[in-house]
Amino acid sequence: MDYPPGDGHGRYQPTIRDLPQGERPRERLKAYGAKLLNNTELIAILLRTGMQGENVLAVATRLLAQFDGLAGLGRTTFAELCAQRGLSEAKACQLLAALELGRRFVSLAPEERMVINSPADVDNLVQAEMAVFDQEHLRVLLLNTKNEVLSIQEIYVGNVNSSVVRPAEVLRPAVRDNAPSVIIVQNHPSGDPTPSPEDVSVTKELLDAGKLMGVELLDHLVIGSGGRYISLNEKGLGFS
Repeated sequence: MDYPPGDGHGRYQPTIRDLPQGERPRERLKAYGAKLLNNTELIAILLRTGMQGENVLAVATRLLAQFDGLAGLGRTTFAELCAQRGLSEAKACQLLAALELGRRFVSLAPEERMVINSPADVDNLVQAEMAVFDQEHLRVLLLNTKNEVLSIQEIYVGNVNSSVVRPAEVLRPAVRDNAPSVIIVQNHPSGDPTPSPEDVSVTKELLDAGKLMGVELLDHLVIGSGGRYISLNEKGLGFS
């Protein structure tokens, strides 16, 4: 005799097939589009199946809770995922590949180059990737005379402060590629985008160096978590 699956404590947990068709993640995606699905449902679609006593939605929910949400999941390693109950190497690969594709899609330049008209445009370009870094990154956006993004260059990874940052090194890609202006972006792994005194000091040094090198520093953004950012130019920090 076959018994319905339990959760290890004698409680019955329905499988995805037990759910009404309109509540199954794949059916909801087909009917309403991916945008209307929550993170748990999207992860469940990637994982495809659950495990004995735990359906795929429960596994997805547990993963998000274990790693403190989607941002934390985006920082996990292959080994960390494989250590989770219900995740085979194949499922870990699928999940990591999907997360990486999402990051790459955000960073891709469109056929028409993105035009930067405001700090919000910069944040929209880099937030999804930079907000989940567990180390500090400093990048430079190279712009042409129309404020179109030519490229984004990684300059530093680690502790970004005035004793480490060399203005000539930061601005060298702009000189090399004949970019007349740049925007500096860095993340705060703490999630708090409040600029530190060191951030302001770096801004002043880059602004002065840019004048000597013929490269205009338009802004310096600090990226936090949850869609938060601060423009030092808007705040008058280092640009006054």
